Amino acid sequence: MQDHCTLLRSLFDAAVAAALPERCVPPFLPTPPRGRTVVIGAGKASAAMAQAVEAHWPGDLSGLIVTRYGHAVPTRRIEVVEAAHPVPDEAGERAARRILETVSGLTPDDLVLCLISGGGSSLMPLPIEGLTLADKQAINRALLKSGAGINEMNCVRRHLSAIKGGRLAAACHPAQVVTLLISDVPGDDPINIASGPTVPDPTTCTDALAIIQRYGIDVPARVLEVLESGRGETVKPGDPRLAGIDTRMVATPQMALEAAAAVAQQAGVSSFILGDSIEGEARDVGKVMAGIVLQVAKHGQPFASPCLLLSGGETTVTVRGQGRGGRNVEFLLALGVALEEHPGIYAIAGDTDGVDGLEEIAGALLTPDSLGRAWAQGINPKAALANNDGHGVFEALGDAVVTGPTLTNVNDFRAILITEGARRGSAP
Repeated sequence: MQDHCTLLRSLFDAAVAAALPERCVPPFLPTPPRGRTVVIGAGKASAAMAQAVEAHWPGDLSGLIVTRYGHAVPTRRIEVVEAAHPVPDEAGERAARRILETVSGLTPDDLVLCLISGGGSSLMPLPIEGLTLADKQAINRALLKSGAGINEMNCVRRHLSAIKGGRLAAACHPAQVVTLLISDVPGDDPINIASGPTVPDPTTCTDALAIIQRYGIDVPARVLEVLESGRGETVKPGDPRLAGIDTRMVATPQMALEAAAAVAQQAGVSSFILGDSIEGEARDVGKVMAGIVLQVAKHGQPFASPCLLLSGGETTVTVRGQGRGGRNVEFLLALGVALEEHPGIYAIAGDTDGVDGLEEIAGALLTPDSLGRAWAQGINPKAALANNDGHGVFEALGDAVVTGPTLTNVNDFRAILITEGARRGSAP
């Protein structure tokens, strides 16, 4: 059993390593400009991205980056500040204002190198005129608990922001803007990575208003006024201020999955990538995955066991119970409940940034005896799932995966190992 868990953890580590800025940033750096180089950005990986830029940039540069508390790394020429995630704070608001000041007064000879990764939306909060940081905090909390998808959440965020939805790139005009992106969103659309501060936004205030209404999110009247009046409209495709932007994707969930698949191949295990952008309620995704796994185990369809099923993306958790949420542990608990202790099946799920939901825990491991061990400790797995308490279950079992800040973020990683024992009906 330990060998199987060790393999799964090595796959997770390989997925994270594939997206580390020191590896993925240098090949995408642009040519230095005739004028100044100003580095700005936000995200859980942005400080590590800035460090990689400094190590490989041939000329002068300066700038300001904002990252999550605990994610800063040493830099010499680029200032790094820390702020809160996933609910923004005053430090993030101050950093956002300073970033706008940093890019003011530039010329066509200057280059703005913008480093963006997941988490940037919360780390760079700048409320549109008429709203406050408290408004943004309340909306963010409500969105996180609503069950809305990440793309829907970011649509609302950028229409209430003075810096997202292309507004940051517009502020850099007439300088050249090159954005390096580490994607943490399904589909890798730049407008949804940190709410797209440097790319044009085709969505509208009407779209944002519809999302608020769809999920029954209670917002102040002043927020509705911003959206209903159109004051929150973002920078649209075709805007001349964004004509020269250059957007480069340096790491994606698919790259991470392929790196894990390569490790599995070296271990002699056939692996299959089911998708890099799987969304939906975490418990529903877990139940569906269980159905696929059991079909493989019992009938060898659509793949013969032993094999490994890999997937990525970002599920959601609608928190209705008293637990702490966490989409990866909720996925695993739902998977385990649906598998009903079927032998020979192991799984790992974790956020590649090292934080699952609001917890400083990346995710967890599921083994064939996880539910049995939970019952032995007096824990009812089904009741824990109903209470959104996946973290409590896996912590009690000693199966939480704790990495600390990984300094990158390409969304969630899931791997399910179906062994020979699953087909035979007995754990090896």
